[in-house]
Amino acid sequence: MRTDVVYAKSEAGADLPVIDVTNPAFAVSATDAELAAMAEQYVIEASRQQEIPEALREALRNSLLGRGLMAGTGTFLDGMSTYLLKLGPDNLCEGATPIDQRIAASFPAFTTRLRLQDVAKLLADGLASSVASDPRRPLCFVNIGGGPASDSWNALILLRAGFSCEDRSEQEELLADREIAIAVADVDRGGPAFGARAVEALREAAAPLSGLNIVFRHFSYEWSNVGRLRQALEELRARHGVCGISSEGGLFEYGSDEEIVSNLRELNSGTAFDAIIVGSVTRDGAPVRASLASNRFLTRPRTIEAFQALAEQGGWTVQKVLERPFSYNVQLVKGSDQVAQG
Repeated sequence: MRTDVVYAKSEAGADLPVIDVTNPAFAVSATDAELAAMAEQYVIEASRQQEIPEALREALRNSLLGRGLMAGTGTFLDGMSTYLLKLGPDNLCEGATPIDQRIAASFPAFTTRLRLQDVAKLLADGLASSVASDPRRPLCFVNIGGGPASDSWNALILLRAGFSCEDRSEQEELLADREIAIAVADVDRGGPAFGARAVEALREAAAPLSGLNIVFRHFSYEWSNVGRLRQALEELRARHGVCGISSEGGLFEYGSDEEIVSNLRELNSGTAFDAIIVGSVTRDGAPVRASLASNRFLTRPRTIEAFQALAEQGGWTVQKVLERPFSYNVQLVKGSDQVAQG
């Protein structure tokens, strides 16, 4: 085990690294030109793929990452399988096979790591001003379909690092005595259970979130049941706190138009004026079409114009867009004409 990395137990009892995008062990980077070249090569290689031999299928079934990818065929990749993809080839846990190494080093896995980094940074950047303006307001992260919610805890790490770079005493005042909640809305229990253990590990002495008052919550949530979301926002008192909502690899990738709009409307009416939403939108393009042909995950590719129209129907405005080969990673703020509860 590395001494510069925090670990938390998986459901099976394995020690898994807790991703910290400020740690060089997990940070990734690539220029737009490099990403474009990698995407082009990926599309070429995907077009040459043949039917997977039974021997390889069996090897995938016996690998950590392969099992999750195969289970997600025709549906979605679960939270813990997605989390393992984000670890990178150098951080896989004991029991990883050569196939796991290859999957973790693949272009889709690299862009999944980049997506986490983008979303965490967009969250931290969007929340920084509101957090700094009032040290008494609670800070709440609402993570929709978030599994372990690694984007939420990484946004908090980035916020703390950003404040402490300016003035350590100011950072202590802004975060140390503040009520902080991470609430995960997900049908799965395994991902949030690991997320709770990861946050506890991050709060230990000398860890990135040591000393912070963080409550980690999970509530079972189907995107079609917006009444449950309304109830959760009321329980979190989200109308009064600084609220950062995120859905990385979740609602905006797999949800229908109707589900996206209804959730956005509920989030608009149930949060304060300065709430923000950050997430990833499956991008309609050649890399995504090549990926869907091989893994058959039920994502719903959209143009950024189509998503902007959905956001506006829900009462939000797309403020920032990071274009990546497989997704648009976006930051939303409340529109000037806020919609009433739908």
